[in-house]
Amino acid sequence: MVSIMGGMSESWSAPRATSPITWAQHLPGSKSITNRAFIITALADSPSVLRRPLASRDTDLMAAALKAMGVGIDTHGAEVHVTPAPLHGAEIDCGLAGTVMRFIPPVAALADGPVTIDGDDQARQRPLKVMLDALRELGVEVEGDGLPATLSSPGVPAGREITIDASQSSQFVSGLLLSGARFTNGLTLRHEGGALPSLPHVEMTVGMLRAAGVTIDSDDTSWTVHPGPIKGGTWNIEPDLTNAAPFLAAAAVTGGRVTIKDYPASTRQPGDRFRHILMDMGATINQEPTFCTALGAADGQLHGIDIDMSDIGELVPTVAALAALADSPTRIRGVAHLRGHETDRLNALATNLNSLGGDVTEEADGLTINPARLHGGTWQVYGDHRMVTAGAILGLRVEDVVVDDVAAVSKTIPGFDRMWQTMLDEGMQERNG
Repeated sequence: MVSIMGGMSESWSAPRATSPITWAQHLPGSKSITNRAFIITALADSPSVLRRPLASRDTDLMAAALKAMGVGIDTHGAEVHVTPAPLHGAEIDCGLAGTVMRFIPPVAALADGPVTIDGDDQARQRPLKVMLDALRELGVEVEGDGLPATLSSPGVPAGREITIDASQSSQFVSGLLLSGARFTNGLTLRHEGGALPSLPHVEMTVGMLRAAGVTIDSDDTSWTVHPGPIKGGTWNIEPDLTNAAPFLAAAAVTGGRVTIKDYPASTRQPGDRFRHILMDMGATINQEPTFCTALGAADGQLHGIDIDMSDIGELVPTVAALAALADSPTRIRGVAHLRGHETDRLNALATNLNSLGGDVTEEADGLTINPARLHGGTWQVYGDHRMVTAGAILGLRVEDVVVDDVAAVSKTIPGFDRMWQTMLDEGMQERNG
């Protein structure tokens, strides 16, 4: 059966934990950092090296998009070498990757020739008009209000002050900022409208641009990118801390101990907030300069929480799975924007959890999850990588949870199912031994 992720779908029986897990896990690089680094280095004034970047469907699509426009990208073991070059027209497949569909259009505005961008059927339903209208304001000729879209620029955009409503996705802000220094006069960008979601991802963008020598003035709703060169250099890509969350959650669910290796001592990744969420739900966290360990309560008991997750929406599927196993209600708020992700994540989570016997109410801006006795069944993924890892967490405690398309997880963490099974096979043996 063909998956909307672009490959073959594969059902997967999520393994159940029969004893506490003791495990140490190494994780591949951050998708958010890798794809931002690809854009920055492609627009830099000299070659760059990305060390230990993530290799996944989303990052492969980003690399392919930049190569199609003329950028030199070559892989050498655990390093990727990026050589900037004049950009030209191309046809680009963004798959279902939000970072590709929203970061590439401003880059396309710098190309000498038309750039056509398309993606998976579901990507055509994801919001893009805000970005395309912003580029129209900057003088770019744009055909379409979503995917597919063709962009043609009569020259390098002059840059100016523009105002957008980025309440659907902070990626609109990040995408414009990443290319802004290459516009003739830079760019001043203002957000007006509903609450800006995932602000930490914008802060990540700003921090990475500053590290590359770009001058940016910013507050929470406006940013000025000054024109100038972008420095090439070496980027050491941190492990993906959002992908660390399911493994840390496994400790809490099983009453075990899971360590994430090479966990950064300081980071701009929003996924780092999961440490504090786990503590609020009853786990203990021990963070050292080179690792982070989660210890679950001896009985694996979890407690419900009331939390605004507007800045950390990528963690919602993980938190929802834990909440469904907790002994008191959970209210997740501030995440209406998740309806425009790979799938409508709020509806998908509510539908799936209720199908397993859960007691979940879908709210306008989030979910209310009450304690309930869960049973096995099919966990539908809807092509969404975060839904796979949520199903895996539930399967630790609930027998016979079958994830209908584990291949969707290749979007950000290829081989997750093998890593997860190894953790159980060897982590439980270690404790039992």
